[in-house]
Order: sequence, then C-alpha cells, then structure tokens
Amino acid sequence: MNLEDFKKWVLKEFKIDLSAYKSNQLHRRILSLMSRVGVSSVDEYVNLLKKDQSQRQKFLDFITINVTEFFRNPEIFEELRKKIENDLIPREKNLKIWSAACSIGAEPYSIALILNNLKVKGRHNILATDIDKSILERAKKGEYVNSEIKNVKKEYIQKYFTKVNDKYIIDSKIKNMVTFKKHDLILDNYEKGFDLIVCRNVVIYFNQDIKNEIYRKFSESLKKGGLLFVGATESIYNYKDYGFEKASTFIYKKL
Repeated sequence: MNLEDFKKWVLKEFKIDLSAYKSNQLHRRILSLMSRVGVSSVDEYVNLLKKDQSQRQKFLDFITINVTEFFRNPEIFEELRKKIENDLIPREKNLKIWSAACSIGAEPYSIALILNNLKVKGRHNILATDIDKSILERAKKGEYVNSEIKNVKKEYIQKYFTKVNDKYIIDSKIKNMVTFKKHDLILDNYEKGFDLIVCRNVVIYFNQDIKNEIYRKFSESLKKGGLLFVGATESIYNYKDYGFEKASTFIYKKL
C-alpha cells in the first residue's frame, strides 16, 4: 500500500478526506507519525491502526491538529471582542455563533467568556463543531491544564474556573452557553444564519481548492454583516471573491 492507497483507506475507515490536505505536508506528518510508533511501512501502520485503539486515537489527534488554547493570540481576540461589542450586538440581540474545528473547546468557551462579560441581554447560541468525537467529549467536560488557560485574565480564572488538583474546570454557566456537535468541514453541510464564524489554524492545512470551497460555504452561512474570524497565519488574499471585506487584519465582514 502506498500513501495514496492509505488516503483511500482513511476515508473509508475514518470518514476523513486526506486528499484535501496539502500533499507534501501531509506525507511528512504521516511518515513522522509512523517513525514515532516504530513502523517502517504503510501496510504495517494500517495493521497497527486496525488492532490498536490507542494508536487510532493518536493518529486522529495528529491528523486533525488538536493544538489550541484559550484566547490564542490575545491581541487579535481583543479585536474580536470589540467587533462583537460594537458591530454585532447593536444589530442583533441574540447572536448565532459557530466555532468550527473547535478542538478541545478553548475557542468557543473564550467567546462565551467574552459574551458573558459584555453583560448584554440576549440568548446567544454558540455551536462548536469538530471532526473528532473523542476531542468533543473532552471539550464537553471543560477541564483544562495551566498551559491551555495561560492567556485567560486572572479575574476570569478566579470567577469562572475551579481548580481541582492540576486541572481547571470551567463554570457550568459558561459551559451551558456552548453546544458541541460532530462536523466535517469538507464532507458535511453547513448551517446558515450565523452572525459570527470562528475557524482558526485549520484551513491552512488544506489545499487551495478545498480552502476556496470552505470560505465560499462560510460566506453562504453568514448573515449579511456577519463576521469570519480566522487564524493569525491565515490572511484570505482573495476575500472579495467570497463577498467579504476586511473588517480587521484577521476578521472579514460579509457584504
């Protein structure tokens, strides 16, 4: 089995379309992972994944890039907070927000913290999705280690987290603001009517055709005037093609 056959097997086995990822980058990641677990061929690795549940999970975590933290790039998140306060809330009391590829939940919970501290009336709906079921289960628990909350303000930690041993458990009030759901950005349909979509540090791993399709679908999913918030390395150079204008360096507004 070569790497192209492996991609087909992964699509069938895990429902993850690896052909959407940048080819050279993906191959390096797979070969690196094979090296870490001590296998020398793709066939050997497939056999390992078939019989070892822990290795299957390691593979999923490695491929779906579950690296995140609260308020990642704090200065950019502060820009988002201002946009929510000054642009979104004045025109919509009940915000509908989507945190796509949410990983362990740090991003949607960061947005929930922002909304809660703006102290505005309204019933906001935060949908948080990811392709990885096990990572969603972890997100629902709302338990984090110190490195994952390093950007959270001290007053927020005191107010919204309870420390139990080496874990920080987020308050149920914040937890209840977020609904978690499995979703594949490449294969699944997108909901509509969002005021804000947050998708950071994920699309960079996809090839250009898939990126174009995802940004097009995000645009269709946003209300007019809605915002798309992307990662600190993810400028959308052809944003006008999707009906966006730049609202800030990493925030795009649907026209």
